Amino acid sequence: MTETPPTSRTDREYPVLPLFEIVLFPKTRTKIRVDTDTAATLIAETHETGTAYAVGLSAKEGAATDDVTPESLYAIGNLLEIRNIQPTDGGYIVNARAIARIKAQSFTAVPGRLTATCERIPDQDDLDADVHRRLLAEAKELIGRISSRFEGSGHFTAPIEQMESIDEVMGFVMPFVPVPVAEKQGLLEIISEKVRAMSFLALLARVRENIDFRIEVAQKVSDKVNKANREAMLREQLRVIQDELKKIDGTGPAGDGYREKIEAAGMPEEVKKKALEELGKLDAAGPQNHETPVIKNYLDLLVALPWKTVEKKEIDIREAKAVLERNHNGLSEVKKRIVQHLAVMKLKHEKQGSILLLSGPPGTGKTSLGKSIAEALGRKYVRISLGGVHDEAEIRGHRRTYVGALPGRIIQGIKQAGTKNPVFVLDEIDKVSTTYAGDPASALLEVLDPEQNASFSDHYLEVPYDLSDVFFIATANSLATIPAPLLDRMEMIEISGYTKNEKFAIAKDHLIPKTLEEHGLDAEKLVFTDDAVRETIEKYTREAGVRWLKKQLDRAARHVSEKIVSEDIALPFTVTPEKLSGILGKEVNHPDSVRKDPVPGVVTGLAWTPVGGDILFIEGTFMPGTGKLTLTGQLGDVMKESANISLSLVRSRLTKETAGFDFMTSDLHIHVPSGATPKDGPSAGITLCTALASLVTGRAVDPKLAMTGEITLSGAVLPVGGIKEKIIAAHRAGIKKVILPKENARDLEDVPEDVRSELAFVQVETIEEVFKEALGLDLPPRPLALGTGSLCVPAKNC
Repeated sequence: MTETPPTSRTDREYPVLPLFEIVLFPKTRTKIRVDTDTAATLIAETHETGTAYAVGLSAKEGAATDDVTPESLYAIGNLLEIRNIQPTDGGYIVNARAIARIKAQSFTAVPGRLTATCERIPDQDDLDADVHRRLLAEAKELIGRISSRFEGSGHFTAPIEQMESIDEVMGFVMPFVPVPVAEKQGLLEIISEKVRAMSFLALLARVRENIDFRIEVAQKVSDKVNKANREAMLREQLRVIQDELKKIDGTGPAGDGYREKIEAAGMPEEVKKKALEELGKLDAAGPQNHETPVIKNYLDLLVALPWKTVEKKEIDIREAKAVLERNHNGLSEVKKRIVQHLAVMKLKHEKQGSILLLSGPPGTGKTSLGKSIAEALGRKYVRISLGGVHDEAEIRGHRRTYVGALPGRIIQGIKQAGTKNPVFVLDEIDKVSTTYAGDPASALLEVLDPEQNASFSDHYLEVPYDLSDVFFIATANSLATIPAPLLDRMEMIEISGYTKNEKFAIAKDHLIPKTLEEHGLDAEKLVFTDDAVRETIEKYTREAGVRWLKKQLDRAARHVSEKIVSEDIALPFTVTPEKLSGILGKEVNHPDSVRKDPVPGVVTGLAWTPVGGDILFIEGTFMPGTGKLTLTGQLGDVMKESANISLSLVRSRLTKETAGFDFMTSDLHIHVPSGATPKDGPSAGITLCTALASLVTGRAVDPKLAMTGEITLSGAVLPVGGIKEKIIAAHRAGIKKVILPKENARDLEDVPEDVRSELAFVQVETIEEVFKEALGLDLPPRPLALGTGSLCVPAKNC
């Protein structure tokens, strides 16, 4: 009696045969190893019905062979017809044929194995004969192309040519396709004949591309290996020939030419001895030794470095002044200091004394001053940027024991200059950082110390090098991050921001001609009116230097260049104030300019920043409370202390009877705008105090009045720093009057005359004078002595 396989869902349970690492497709055959119990069940069924059936399900990736569960098997597989069962070592081999695609419905765990009911999954017949014929031909062609990449594949492709069904081809080929089981299972589970055929063709195309790529890579690797072997053989033959030539004439090619270069370099005896030792090692090593390139690189550096002291050019102070005046507008005090330094060098016969440090905001011409000094001295100019340098080896070099070792930036710069006495600019020295790799700032101590740099030691060079003739100039934006020992070795020249008039002169004399040249323009094609330049400075830039001004001029030049190329416009194109909005867009310099309307509790202060001066606003308000003071605006500890001192002063000077304000029933709030910017320092003391006084009296302060100064608890106004930058910022913002400490009067000499002439200055010593000038309050001065004791500052003699 023969049993017919199910055509739909059936309640009969079939033995489950797990398939590891393979996926069967209908109408294909396979051999499966089974255990004794499963074999016995299948044999018994064969004797009973004539044919045994089983469910073949592929195991998921990572499934254990000795512990198969329903969860570790894919639900969709094949109903297998068991053809015969053969005993083998440790079990049985079952010859099975997949006759239908099925889906396992429910599993039953039988000791040692699984059984399952199943439901047949019919194909969706959506593939007509013509399309099937074309897809079958394309599949055979792809398989033929893949097989052609392998020798002896004819016996594999011959049966495929006789097949008339793409499903038959798929079942025959898929066991050999190198793709994951999950991807093969996905193909098996597709019901649509058309979609399954198209997916099969896409899979074949991808496999062909992968095989072509792997063969191409293997061929390239093989070619490279063959080339390397050929090169090694030729080099060995060359070495033998060179050895024979050496025996004939007594010379060797390894160090050919180095001896003459060493003799001509003018090295000190110690350095020459080291160079000859390395040359001996080079001759002994031969061209094939792995040390040969390292030794050659070292000798190349030694013979390339300038060792001889060149004849010194007499310093012409008048020429130096002329060069500085020609290349730089403004900066009169800076140029004066530089000329003084050059005069000392002239008297000392150019022996370098202190090292110059040019400190100031970005874009103020620090680096270009170094170029001008080199031009004035007639020396070579070298610049290295230290921004972001965090490894000591960047300064001192790497030891030659390391692969890819290089000399430090100092020695590389000297080699680049080709002379022993260049002007060497160490740019952004304040950006040097310290990490686990060492402290570059400490390495710079030897470079910038006139007492030590005559025998500078570079780890790569391994011999001392004399840097005493080098004119070192360092530049920095801030002194706060420069270590004190390093700062102590340099003479600081502070560069402050430019005034509007200085910026205008720089733009006319330097920036505009440079912009025209860089953009292929000239004065016959593009003209900037004076009013347009001034409006660009005032409304489209806000900086201490001129870098952003240069960018805005470049932007205008690009606008005109595009107009000239794409449109027929009349030349020259004249940039006027009316055209700026169309060229540069919206104005970017919106304030901090002075406020229009006076408001009680709002006072304008002055601040110093690393990029120049600025104005800031102190705002105050009050509300019902218990006398608490709130401070916001990301203020530092010193500024918070100034606010508390100011509150104490205001409460001591302005009582409820005199001011009409009850401090005990009101909370005060002080805010400094630009809350994302940290602020600190004592110079806002009188500004904070005046803001509180204005708030409690209801008297507004003139918006065009600004102030700066430290306040003490006794009401004294103490001097502060950065006066020049603060005054320039006040002038730039439209301030007309400035209150400052009387002891800072001498600092007004540093302020450019064109700025001083447009501002009124009020010098004060006490907070009462500040209140009188700012608020019109005429308060009697308070004595410094309080009670029976006297007010004493520990730092002073009391």
